[in-house]
Amino acid sequence: MIDKVVASADEAVADIPHGASLAVGGFGLCGIPVALIDALHRAGTSDLETVSNNCGVDSWGLGLLLRDGRIRRTISSYVGENKEFARQYLAGELEVVLTPQGTLAEKLRAGGAGIPAFYTKAGVGTQVSDGGLPQKYDSAGGIAVASAAKEVRSFGGVDYVLEESLTPDFGLVHAWKGDRHGNLVFHAAAMNFNPLCAMAGRITIAEVEELVEPGDLDPEHVHVPGIFVQRVVLAPDGEKRIEKRTVALAATPAPGSSAQAGA
Repeated sequence: MIDKVVASADEAVADIPHGASLAVGGFGLCGIPVALIDALHRAGTSDLETVSNNCGVDSWGLGLLLRDGRIRRTISSYVGENKEFARQYLAGELEVVLTPQGTLAEKLRAGGAGIPAFYTKAGVGTQVSDGGLPQKYDSAGGIAVASAAKEVRSFGGVDYVLEESLTPDFGLVHAWKGDRHGNLVFHAAAMNFNPLCAMAGRITIAEVEELVEPGDLDPEHVHVPGIFVQRVVLAPDGEKRIEKRTVALAATPAPGSSAQAGA
């Protein structure tokens, strides 16, 4: 078996060219490949097309690339936590293909499974199927690029819309554990889009928090087999941010309560 470990994140992304398409794992700030994104940012790679549930937050995750104008087009589901994203989209600087979340997941999974397209009920009777969704605005606020209408067919008396699968040039993912053969294990909610992006990418690069030797992973616990992964890089100390912090106020004891009396 081939040892797929590379020495650094910078080396792992060094051959990603300008204009490449990337499937990027993560959901919000959970399970995003921070080390690989940072390395891509250092490399100066631009004119990128990203496929990701969301596009990071301001100046973090994919938001770092977005801030510096490195992303040309993105296929995403939820983009509501990034002010710079909204500014670029409305200013006509960024093309955005909004996609229902389940459909986006299946487009990636189908691509990895070699299925070119599939039918789904999601979006039937809306602009998702009928076309007309603004994908890019011009500088005056008019629609420069709108989505095209998609094929709709009836099965058993129910309408379904045809969605094409996705096979981006590269897949960037974050895993909890990985071995030298590229077998990956994800932790808890970081399972999200990472396995799908790993399957869909023509060349998949995985950053792992813990690198183990072949045979150390229980085969029954492997989430993505190494056949889908071409490169593995150890990234043990990445920062893990909380997307929204909620702080509860201390409760005020009711008058005459035992807590107040003992104060």
